[in-house]
Amino acid sequence: MLGVLVGFAIIAAVILVGYIVGRSGVLGERGGFVLGRLAFYVLAPCLLFTTLADADVHALFSSLLFVSLIAAVVSAGVFVVVARALWKRPVSETVVGALGSGYVNANNIGIPVAVYVLGDAATSAPVILLQLLLFAPIALTILDVQARGHASIRRILLGPVTNPIILGSLLGVLLSIFQVRLPDAVMEPFHLIGAAAVPVVLISFGMSLHGTRPLAPGSSRREVILASTLKLTLMPLVAWLVGSFVFGLSGHRLFAVVVLAALPAAQNVFNYAQRYDRGVILARDVVLITTALSLPVLLVIAALLAPPG
Repeated sequence: MLGVLVGFAIIAAVILVGYIVGRSGVLGERGGFVLGRLAFYVLAPCLLFTTLADADVHALFSSLLFVSLIAAVVSAGVFVVVARALWKRPVSETVVGALGSGYVNANNIGIPVAVYVLGDAATSAPVILLQLLLFAPIALTILDVQARGHASIRRILLGPVTNPIILGSLLGVLLSIFQVRLPDAVMEPFHLIGAAAVPVVLISFGMSLHGTRPLAPGSSRREVILASTLKLTLMPLVAWLVGSFVFGLSGHRLFAVVVLAALPAAQNVFNYAQRYDRGVILARDVVLITTALSLPVLLVIAALLAPPG
């Protein structure tokens, strides 16, 4: 479980730095907002471009991909049904909550877990690609339409080529599909800029924690509890059921797909919510709670499913 502990320790340290920065006021009242926009428009697109350009897109079409897809859709779908049908929540907040229920932290925690627990850094790649190429475009398009107050077929169709997150992902995938290798001198600036994405998002997240407390009254408490519960319990349970009884997975492959499903909600959920100023507190609390509670969940899964040796 060294990978789990290392991943959580790194994230916690950077978030703590962000909290200290926010508490000190050194970046001003809108510092977190500026950092969030910098990450969304510049840093994250460069990171996704370089990550996906080097990825093996053929790994997408595996049983791990389909089990992860089903688990995420079921978990997010339950949130959508409850939030919209029962609680009559706005569309944007429902989208943010659905992301919190099924969009996992496949990078910051997923990669260390894949290296130290699952034994292969590439294990989390299908989940990363699935989220970036399917979940993110759908969610960001809906958030963009809601933020503008009207739906436009033209804008929806142009969304993938005007949203920087989606554009960076698509360009990276195209390079990977056609096996295009750009010169190092061309890629290095993107690597350099993209390397700042994760720490900036985590610092921005830490800054948002100053002056607030999770599950405060009037802060979408029930939505936070629902999304966190779905993320940490239903999603890995569905992954285990589907992996075992539908795809016939066992041993290390079943262990891997359940571990990936049990990862906490990604900081990108907070970044997307912050960008569109919709469900920010909901996203922040879900990311914080699932990050804190996923460690014991992962330890239980390891105790039950980890192959011997």
